[in-house]
Amino acid sequence: MTIRDLQDALTHVARECDWEQFHTPKNLVVAPAGEAGELTEIFAWLTPELSWAIVATSDQVQAVGQVMADTAGADLDEAVVEKIELNRMRRTVDLAYGRLDKCTSFGE
Repeated sequence: MTIRDLQDALTHVARECDWEQFHTPKNLVVAPAGEAGELTEIFAWLTPELSWAIVATSDQVQAVGQVMADTAGADLDEAVVEKIELNRMRRTVDLAYGRLDKCTSFGE
């Protein structure tokens, strides 16, 4: 199943349940924060081993992101490819290797 297939399936469910009325930019931006809050509560005091064991619960955040992209008319396949290329340009291996800081601080 492709990302587009997943977006189409989510759109189908939203239409069947009349949820598209709630898919406003504000609601779709706020929803991942709520899902992330729920995940934060779950992961707050877990050991790394336990946290890896329950990573599958993050699917809800991904689903909300897919609904947001579909509502905005975004092509997630294309967006991911563009993001990878942008990261390659900004974060060349010689500058970014092993670093988590923003690429704007690489000259420091």
